[in-house]
Amino acid sequence: MKNLKQLSTFFMAIVMLLLVACTGGKKNSGDTLKKEVTIGYVDGWAEGVAMTYVTKVILEEQGYNVKVKNAAVDLVFASMSQGDVDVFMDVWLPVTHKEKVAKFKNKLEYIGTNYPSAKLGLVVPSYVTINSIEELEAAKDKFKGKIIGIEKGAGMTGMTEVAIKDYNLSLKQINSSTVAMLTEVKKAIDKKEWIVFCGWAPHWMFGRFDLKFLSDSKKIYGDEEKIMTYSRKGFKKDFPELASYFTNFSMTDAQISALMNDMENGSSKDKTAKEWVRKNQELVKSWLKK
Repeated sequence: MKNLKQLSTFFMAIVMLLLVACTGGKKNSGDTLKKEVTIGYVDGWAEGVAMTYVTKVILEEQGYNVKVKNAAVDLVFASMSQGDVDVFMDVWLPVTHKEKVAKFKNKLEYIGTNYPSAKLGLVVPSYVTINSIEELEAAKDKFKGKIIGIEKGAGMTGMTEVAIKDYNLSLKQINSSTVAMLTEVKKAIDKKEWIVFCGWAPHWMFGRFDLKFLSDSKKIYGDEEKIMTYSRKGFKKDFPELASYFTNFSMTDAQISALMNDMENGSSKDKTAKEWVRKNQELVKSWLKK
């Protein structure tokens, strides 16, 4: 009888393990898993890194288990479409990420606009005496025949190739990482050399260096861009309280510039974000309103 009782207990344990195994992989299968959220970001994209880590701190304070996933932008979009990433806070529209959003349009959801007046284009130090993309060709030797770019998969990289073609430029775009590009910018500015590179605002680079955008008469880089949050399909239904947070999330130029500057100069992203959240409680509370 004792053996039968032990055998029964053993089989009950097996059944329970099977039930957990069948449901454990779904984010909404239980209270613990339902609290897990994954946010994607691209390393080197200062505004996205800053917004992501501030959000991580805020949501952790609300009891969520927040994972941040750093990847190339194409992989972030693909992971979000597959449900491996819940949210991406650094979607630039209507131009930069138009094709990437369209590619996964049935698998993504727009949630909110984080920053309404972003800009991107070709940038030079203010001491450079040209002011438009049209003037690049005549000055190509001063730029050593190069436009310093960022990652190959970035939307801006494709736009720069279009600009080279449409403006009939013989300069070549050199791609690496955003960090590597900014390193080249600093080196050139320290020596007062001419350099042209892919830049965007908001970004701490405009606070650290004296820079200017080259005018773009053909509108290759568009006009104003909006920085938006997109999520995987079904996120708003699964997490209505978080959808509300991301819808409310919005920053002014002064707020995001200060945050990016703190993040760039801080010793740790998490520590900097925690300190920023502590100092900006009224703004944080406005994002958390239902």
